Amino acid sequence: MRLSGTALRVTIFIGENDIWHHKPVYTEIVHRAHKAGLAGASVFRGIEGYGASSLIHTARLLSLSEDLPVAVVIVDDAERIRAFLPQLDELVSEGLVILDDCEVIRYVGRTQADT
Repeated sequence: MRLSGTALRVTIFIGENDIWHHKPVYTEIVHRAHKAGLAGASVFRGIEGYGASSLIHTARLLSLSEDLPVAVVIVDDAERIRAFLPQLDELVSEGLVILDDCEVIRYVGRTQADT
């Protein structure tokens, strides 16, 4: 797949413990994005944060919270990202989904020789 120039980035902010049919929501999002043929998806685990509930989640030792914030980031052309949004409506019951215009400068995968 070739991706360059203007693109759309969707970022999904959810909790690490959010579950979809006995699997983490972030895992389901990544697998569905892959199945949909999107250019790529990455999951980032936060060390501290809060959302609409105003409850602070942190990785600090003295805290009892283990439900850390997670961000899933997917970049592809706008049409493909917008076609994927209904999947997110189904999966994300609590969290934040944002769209940003972006510009892809470089998108290069590994060759078979690199693996």
